[in-house]
Amino acid sequence: MTQVTFVFIEFAEHGRDGARTRWCTLAGMSVRPAPTTPRRRPRLSRRLVRSLAGQLFVVQVVIVAAVVAGGAVLAYLFTADRTEGAARREVTAVAHAVADSPTVRESVTGADPTAVLQPYVEQVRTDSGVSFITVMDTAGVRWTHPRPEEIGRRYLGHIDRALAGETSSETYTGTLGPSVRVVTPVLDGQRHVIALVSVGITLDSISEQLSGPLLALVGVAVGALALGGLGTYLANSRLRRHTHGMGPDELSHLYEYHQATLHSVREGLVLLDRDHAVVLCNDAARELLGLEGELNGRPLEGLGLPEALTAAVLGAEPVRDEVHLTAERVVVLNTSTIGTGLGRVVTLRDHTELQSLSGELDSVRGFTEALGAQAHEAANRLHAVVSLIELGRHEQAVEFATAELALAQQLTDRVVAAVAEPVLAALLLGKAAQAAERGVELTLTEDSRIDDGVLPPGLSARDLITVLGNLIDNAVDAAIAGAAHSPQPPEVTVTARIDSGSDCLVLRVADTGAGIDPAAVRDVFRRGWSTKQDGHGHGLALVAQAARRNGGTVEVGRERGAVLTVRLPLAGRALERAGEPA
Repeated sequence: MTQVTFVFIEFAEHGRDGARTRWCTLAGMSVRPAPTTPRRRPRLSRRLVRSLAGQLFVVQVVIVAAVVAGGAVLAYLFTADRTEGAARREVTAVAHAVADSPTVRESVTGADPTAVLQPYVEQVRTDSGVSFITVMDTAGVRWTHPRPEEIGRRYLGHIDRALAGETSSETYTGTLGPSVRVVTPVLDGQRHVIALVSVGITLDSISEQLSGPLLALVGVAVGALALGGLGTYLANSRLRRHTHGMGPDELSHLYEYHQATLHSVREGLVLLDRDHAVVLCNDAARELLGLEGELNGRPLEGLGLPEALTAAVLGAEPVRDEVHLTAERVVVLNTSTIGTGLGRVVTLRDHTELQSLSGELDSVRGFTEALGAQAHEAANRLHAVVSLIELGRHEQAVEFATAELALAQQLTDRVVAAVAEPVLAALLLGKAAQAAERGVELTLTEDSRIDDGVLPPGLSARDLITVLGNLIDNAVDAAIAGAAHSPQPPEVTVTARIDSGSDCLVLRVADTGAGIDPAAVRDVFRRGWSTKQDGHGHGLALVAQAARRNGGTVEVGRERGAVLTVRLPLAGRALERAGEPA
């Protein structure tokens, strides 16, 4: 029967409109029922901002916009600075060319410099693309200007350094507005300053030169922002699908409740990735498999689990309700794959107690069958005694009844005298009657001796029944199978005693069967091993498990047939104290 466990965790939250919403998680699956009070679905913009993906989208858009804007500003400042520098170099070159021109040198010393220089410098201005070229005397009175009405007026700007024979540059507001200008001297043959030349480009002209690159820069910035926003939106749409539109608080709560659920269920749960490494192992699985320490990331093969269990988990086909034995427990294993090869889910249920109860039930059933067999045999013997009496053979009837009673009482007296532990005594008597019904003689060796109260409380009666009951059952079956190939009657010999030297309980069962192949000794206690064609192969595996659980050992030997010896330590048992009343 498949066991299904549902774990519900319920909590509530109050929305902004006061509606109370109920949440619950079902064994790791989140289910959100309809709100207890009607509420309108929030607008898309509000849902987008409340979700984790929406919040990341807003943050990323702000970051992209800030980066693009900052880059655009830096690019503009860099371009403007380079354009202004280029303009300054251009007007400097034009000023030097005009000042070094022979025409200018000759004209400034003539009677009417304006008549010669005005058309000349205007032609140069037009060809060079500068805003103005002004030639003036050393007092700063203009001889040329793009606006003829400004000729004869004083130059607006600084000329001190030019009068000293140097070339100076500045940004100054003149008749044409703010401009980048250069003033350089005109020198005669003796290197005397005879005139001044000023060349400039207005800032409006520089701005017009920047308008084209600036528009291209703005276009690139807008395109980058749009592309970044689109990429961010697509990435966050994918994230929103994976998070189902939940916000950080909702995801955090969901994670906490799922963790609480997974670690509180009694069934063991192990998640493996595609490389068979542990992703999650809850507390129940740790207890069932006897695992300790950090497990995440460790491969399944390196956990020290039984080979059969590891092979079943890593097998190609899913496993359904398959029974496996660990060092101390019997577990029911189920496996299934996650998606298309993403990993594997392993669930485990503790079957130890149920298996032990099944063993006890088998023992009780055996006792019942033995009592039935004894009752049937007693009825046959009683009929024989009655028939002898009816035939008038009273002495033979008394002799037959006395002999049968002595034979039955002899085994009972032998078991009760040697084994004072009631559980073991009852088990031995029942198994003896069951073996006798099947034609096998079960005897207790002379050195068997277990006094009442010597077994420690930690050694449960269930484990004793599991160990001795399975050993005797297997020995009886082996003795019957061996009798088919031997003229000797089938026998089973049981030894149950306390070894004072090693302070342990020794349970030894020998049979007259064919024995155990030495090559199969290592596989004897593996789940599924059996010499019977219809056997399930759990008996000896349960014996080994019960022995390990109590810190004991199991040995396999051979005399006439197989000999199995179990040693269970009695550390901690009450020692006999002098002076105590019997």
